[in-house]
Amino acid sequence: MASLNKVQIIGNLGKDPEIRHTQSGDKIASFSVACLEKWNDKQTGEQKEKTEWVNCSVFGKLADVIEKYVFKGSKIYVEGKFKTRKWQDSSGADKYSTYVDVQNMIMLDSKKESANDAQSKNEGQYKNPNVPDMDWDNGDSIPF
Repeated sequence: MASLNKVQIIGNLGKDPEIRHTQSGDKIASFSVACLEKWNDKQTGEQKEKTEWVNCSVFGKLADVIEKYVFKGSKIYVEGKFKTRKWQDSSGADKYSTYVDVQNMIMLDSKKESANDAQSKNEGQYKNPNVPDMDWDNGDSIPF
């Protein structure tokens, strides 16, 4: 049976992205996205909320976009896959960290649009050029 590793997140950045470079000069942007969950307590009716922090990393040209346009508080949609990195701490113990390897990103912060705005409706949507396009708009209707 096949498996699927796909993550879709909408949330806000908790701080400005951290920008680093690989030895070959490629850019890496790392950031955390806060995903807020709200619900009503069934017993008290009180509204509750919980924030999950999701670590994300972006490589290459998409990291350039993150560096220029995404900041603390920015609302974004990210899509990618989970990856786990193994490393050793100073005492030699194995440690693991899981993050989202971001392949697509859409900036969701609202912008006032004017009638004279000739910009593309896809402005703010960026795709990693290393990930193949999936053309879902082939004329078939979605079954739900």
